[in-house]
Amino acid sequence: MDFERNLDKYAELAVKVGVNIQPGQELLVRSPIECAPFVRKVVKHAYDTGAKNVYIEWSDEECTLIRYLNAPEEVFNEYPKWTADQYVDIAKKGGAFLSIHAANPDLLKDVDPQRVANYQKASGLALKEWRSYTLSDKCKWSIVSIPTEAWAKKVFPDVSSEEAIDKLWEAIFKCSRVDGQDPIEAWNKHNEDLKLRMDFLNNKNFKTLKFKSEKTDLTMELPEGHIWLSGASVDPNGVKFNPNIPTEEVFCLPHKFKVNGIVYSTKPLVYGGNVIDNFSLTFKDGRIVEFTAEKGYDTLEKLISTDEGSHYLGEVALVPFKSPISDTNIVFFNTLYDENASCHFAIGSAYKTCIKDGDNIKDEDLDKYGINDSLTHVDFMIGSPDMNIIGETYNGETIQIFKDGNWAF
Repeated sequence: MDFERNLDKYAELAVKVGVNIQPGQELLVRSPIECAPFVRKVVKHAYDTGAKNVYIEWSDEECTLIRYLNAPEEVFNEYPKWTADQYVDIAKKGGAFLSIHAANPDLLKDVDPQRVANYQKASGLALKEWRSYTLSDKCKWSIVSIPTEAWAKKVFPDVSSEEAIDKLWEAIFKCSRVDGQDPIEAWNKHNEDLKLRMDFLNNKNFKTLKFKSEKTDLTMELPEGHIWLSGASVDPNGVKFNPNIPTEEVFCLPHKFKVNGIVYSTKPLVYGGNVIDNFSLTFKDGRIVEFTAEKGYDTLEKLISTDEGSHYLGEVALVPFKSPISDTNIVFFNTLYDENASCHFAIGSAYKTCIKDGDNIKDEDLDKYGINDSLTHVDFMIGSPDMNIIGETYNGETIQIFKDGNWAF
């Protein structure tokens, strides 16, 4: 009964805090078929909250794998126009999008990485207009995760499948603040706490951030007019929503051409059904000029080669090493969770909401403002218990932002 109660609270949280459905609004839920029991609860809460219509887009990893292994080559250079058109249509009507991310981290390990890269690029091109809505918060969107057997066994390989799923559920409920009496109120308070950090960073208006740990040594400038954001976002109607549940980050955008030095990953990155681990990126004038990887080198190479913008960064996010997710001491092999246990950067597109009047900046002027644009946006984790971050303001004041992996203020 406790599990069913928590599952229901989690679904309610996704609807009322994640996408924060309003009366008369449409909702598209994208989910693996294994998550159907949870999706049904989401649908019920959405209609109870006043949703006009709820659409479901199911996926099946076994079918996805069969397709990658057997479909003709040209399939992976195409993306269904009707799918992209549906997303844009819902976004234009003010609809919301809830994605349930529960992928098997090793699903495509035996698939030709070029096939995966081709389809990632094709989908990026096809969904560019829709992503312009999500990257600028012109529509409400949110991501949550649900245990599946393949994912749970990757996280907890030494126990039975049933026990692995139970342990992963326990961690998800804890990290998402669902195990308390009132998760919605807990999230209201959490969003306020994150806002305090955000306000501090915005008031200081830093020009430069310097990241230094045992391995990482990187200097990053922020563009003029940059804006730090935190857990909750706001849609064009002034309605708050949480793009990620859980979230522990305060984030901004780096200047596209003013990142120099080397950064090392501190957690595995799952991308395109493959794991990339123990990798480094070297930057000169913002561009990745060298990279290494102990695992998943080919996949990392394909990611960086997606387009010109995938050679640059689009996001810098600050997350304390001591946080509810990090304190679990679990490597989740799921970016939604791992990125919220660690400071992270993102390869690819920047959020236009992270710069003043970003919505009014034309694509052809993005470089002038130092804003990166790409078909992709992929977070990777760089935080560690010895990470120190020093900020320098425009008037030359230096302030320690992170000390030994945690907030210094």
